[in-house]
Amino acid sequence: MLTLFNYNWQVRREWFKWCRSLPNEELKRQRTGGMGNILRTLSHIIDVECSWIRAIQGRADVAIDLDAYDTIGKVEDLSNQYHSEVMDYLNSDAIEEENGMVQPSWMEGTYEKGRILRHLIAHEIHHMGQLSIWSREMGIEPVSASLIDRDI
Repeated sequence: MLTLFNYNWQVRREWFKWCRSLPNEELKRQRTGGMGNILRTLSHIIDVECSWIRAIQGRADVAIDLDAYDTIGKVEDLSNQYHSEVMDYLNSDAIEEENGMVQPSWMEGTYEKGRILRHLIAHEIHHMGQLSIWSREMGIEPVSASLIDRDI
């Protein structure tokens, strides 16, 4: 599972680099799908990852205002801010217990830790697909989604 998290983070960093070549207005342009624009979609990915990892750890959720991350630099800073927190959990022995149940503060019900972790992987891949569609709509080559060609 860690390989897929590393894959997602590598692809995310490549999307950040891709975004730096575009004017900020393009990153904030309203689009169909995702979270409405590129910056909000990237911030949403980070927010969801952080929220679920904190829920697994029994820690309080952090309310992230997606609109506050209105430049790619701010979104990258947000990603970097929470990356070590997520990595610390994924590299801990706690990850071995996939069957433990989690009750997130923002919704009803309980969920298995392993299912949540797989959801996080799929969630990011889903939104990266959305970014790829928007990229092609702009006539720009998207970041490669290939796992095979990556050094992970």
